[in-house]
Formats: sequence, C-alpha cells, structure tokens
Amino acid sequence: MDESVEHQSQTLDQENDEIVTEGVSVVHGEPSQDGSVPPKVDSEVQVLDEKVSKQIIKEGHGSKPSKYSTCFLHYRAWTKHTQHKFEDTWQEQQPIELVLGKEKKEMAGLAIGVSSMKSGERALLHIGWELAYGKDGNFSFPNVPPMADLLYEVEVIGFDETKEGKARSDMTVEERIGAADRRKMDGNNLFKEDKLEEAMQQYEMAIAYMGDDFMFQLYGKYQDMALAVKNPCHLNMAACLIKLKRYDEAIGHCNIVLTEEEKNPKALFRRGKAKAELGQMDSAREDFRKAQKYAPDDNAIRRELRAIAEQEKALYQKQKEMYQGMFVGREESGAKGKSRNWLIMLWQWLVSLFSRIFGRHRVKAD
Repeated sequence: MDESVEHQSQTLDQENDEIVTEGVSVVHGEPSQDGSVPPKVDSEVQVLDEKVSKQIIKEGHGSKPSKYSTCFLHYRAWTKHTQHKFEDTWQEQQPIELVLGKEKKEMAGLAIGVSSMKSGERALLHIGWELAYGKDGNFSFPNVPPMADLLYEVEVIGFDETKEGKARSDMTVEERIGAADRRKMDGNNLFKEDKLEEAMQQYEMAIAYMGDDFMFQLYGKYQDMALAVKNPCHLNMAACLIKLKRYDEAIGHCNIVLTEEEKNPKALFRRGKAKAELGQMDSAREDFRKAQKYAPDDNAIRRELRAIAEQEKALYQKQKEMYQGMFVGREESGAKGKSRNWLIMLWQWLVSLFSRIFGRHRVKAD
C-alpha cells in the first residue's frame, strides 16, 4: 500500500475506499479499556498444565505454533492476588518475541499458554509461581514479589515456523530486513482483501523485526533500508486503525513515523484524519496544511481541508442562529414589558381621576 513516494497521491486517495473487517472473531468477556486491571472473562477455563490455565477472550484463526516457532505477541501482566500490573508491551507499541522451547525460565508458563493459541487469539492466562518468577521473585525489572501467581492478558500476533528456532538476535541485518519486508507484503495483500485485523498482525510482526534495539545499531544505507520497511508498516497500521475507529492508536503510529520523518505527508495526513474524527479540528487542520505543504497536488488533502471548513461554517451558522434567537427573545420580552408598564400607568391615571371626581362630589354634599 505505501510502497513508494511516487504513488503518494493515489495512496492518500485510497483512504476513501470502503473497507469492511472480516467477521471471524468471537469475543468472550470485557477487556478493561485502559488495561489497568485484568479483564473480566466469562469463557470456559481450559487447564493446560497443573500450574497453567487459559480463558479465551477473542478467538484466533489458523493453526497453533509448534516447538521452536518464533512467536510475536503483546501482553499485560499482573500479580494475581494484588492485581499489581508490572509489565505492558501494548503501551510501548513494541511486540515481544518468544521462541517456544528456548524461553527463559520465568517465561515457562507463558510459553505453555502461547503454544495453545492461534494467530490473532487473545486470552487470559493463569500461571502459578512455580512456572513464573519462582520462590524468590524478581527485584529488578520487572518487579515481581516472591511466590507470586500471575495473570497474563496475551495476544498472539503471529508466528514463524522454523525448525531451528532462529531468533531475531541471531539474524544478520539483511535477514531481519528481508523477513520484515515479507511480512509487510503479506499485510498489504490482506489489506487489499479487506482483512484488516489479519493485515495488522502481519504489520506488527514486521515491526517486531525492526525493534528499537536493532534500529539504534543501524546507520547509513542499512538504516535507510530498515526505515523503508518499518515506516510504511506504521502508516499502514494507522490506515487500518482509522477504519476500525481506533483513532488514538492510529495517532500513536503516525507519531512514530514523524519522529523519524517530520515531513512525511502520509503520516501528517493520517494523523489529521484521526484527530478530525476525535473532534480536534484545529490540530487536524494544522496537520493537513503541513501535509499539503509537502504534497501540494494531493486531492485527498484538499478534500479534508474543505470538509473542515464546511463543518466550521455550519457550526458558525448554527451558533449565529442560536444567538439571534436569544436577542429576539429579549426584544420581545422587552416589548411585552413596556406594554404592561403602559397599561399599569393608564390604570393608575384612571383610578386617580375617578378618585378626584368623587372627592369633589363629597365636598359639595357636605
């Protein structure tokens, strides 16, 4: 979708195409909106191990990973009894990598849970302390008390089936960029088929290959090669999220691109669209004007600026009519008040006149 700057105008115009998500997911329970506490889940408890059980929050699709598969996932983790959250990969917008069969000791319970999950599946895992941070806990990062049973809200983005279980850290620069690019292309194909959730999984897996630890080591042509894959994935994620009405997340992905390329018109355009949907019109207009500065011939940007101008004009007209109604009401009430005052004065004059006439008659009679 975001393959080259030459196709920029065409790509921005494609934002107006109607995209419908695939209705394949079944949701059980209510995940917390801010992730501060574990989600409430009403699905059946599946016992995976003596110390590991699972409740599905959202159904996945396809097959399950096998031993030595490289899995990409997001998770939030809490201590079970105090519900203290000690880790959240969603906040950092950076998926983690887990090679099944080669995980760290404290990840043993998590690996058992992940091995039972499909791509796109989200679940709540209950893990005993014996398969987590153990009797002593962990006093560095993450900070986990001794003998703490854990809760993990986990989403499997996807996985690579590799016999040798080759982790990202063992790949060369070219291998990592190549693997990320393949994921990006798979995501673009799914996007064209209107499979937004599945497309986002591929983009997130591509981004996982381009983690901060990896990008900090790059310079020159390798940095340019990596950014040419990573930034389009963030922009395509933003396009999907806007269609799914997840505007704050879309803004986050655009911000990541703009930290690297502050003049990127696609990032400015999509951030502007998300802000406009949130009602942040002044900030949205600013983004659209910046995007227009770097892409002056783009019709999609012009349309969005016209739409904001028309909305503001309609709002001004509505406010004008409302204030006019208020002043007319005051004038009418003022006129009625003057009319009432005039009648009172007339009545008082008549009363005074009659009292004088009757007063004279009484004097003459006396």
